[in-house]
Amino acid sequence: MKIRSVAAVIFGAASLLAQPASIRVLVSNGVRAVVEDLQPQCEKTIGHPLAIEYSAAALLKQNVDAGEQFDVAFLTTEVTDELIKEGKVTAESRVDLGRVGVGIGIRAGAPKPDISSPDALKRTLLNAKSITYAKDGAARKLIEKIYDRLGITNEVQPKIMLQSVPGRPQTAVADGQAEMVMTLISEILPVKGVELVGPVPKELQSYVSFRGGVSAHTKNAEASRAVVKFFTSSKAAAAYRARGLEPAR
Repeated sequence: MKIRSVAAVIFGAASLLAQPASIRVLVSNGVRAVVEDLQPQCEKTIGHPLAIEYSAAALLKQNVDAGEQFDVAFLTTEVTDELIKEGKVTAESRVDLGRVGVGIGIRAGAPKPDISSPDALKRTLLNAKSITYAKDGAARKLIEKIYDRLGITNEVQPKIMLQSVPGRPQTAVADGQAEMVMTLISEILPVKGVELVGPVPKELQSYVSFRGGVSAHTKNAEASRAVVKFFTSSKAAAAYRARGLEPAR
């Protein structure tokens, strides 16, 4: 019995050693839906499982600054470039993923407000009971720029519900705790209970772009480069479009 037990332990240990290493990927919420859609196909293609952490790019950057280890980062262009400057992501691995604009979401089934023109959007925002978005989200600066351009910053300020937890703005709308969410279109489309009204008018539209790269300290460089290659391949482009992003290539 003891011999069999020892043999089982040795066999089990050998099996664990034979398993391919997980590739740790940090992913901004703006491209989360794309990564979730393509993860099974990517894992099959590269032969490694992906261990993915989703959050706002700014919060993921804080974790990296605090010493968190990773292999691949799919973050906003600005944050990825900061990591490159700091020597945490290799410059030669840098690739553009795509971009996405700001949209408005409401509770599914609620009457759709008119946002077809700057004037219509202005009226809608002034009439809204509450507007929510992420405190640390990449879209926040773009949203507040829209208020400024419409000249309604002071008027809408009392209606704004900033959320500290990623994804909470959308669920607040789905739960009926907020009337509308303003955020990246790619962060509205996948959420059950929330319906995309549409993008803000083109005259007011701005975009958040996303960039990927490989950690300068990864122990799985080949597999990490394969992950980046997969998510920038022509096969991946349809998934970006389906989730409201414009693929970079």
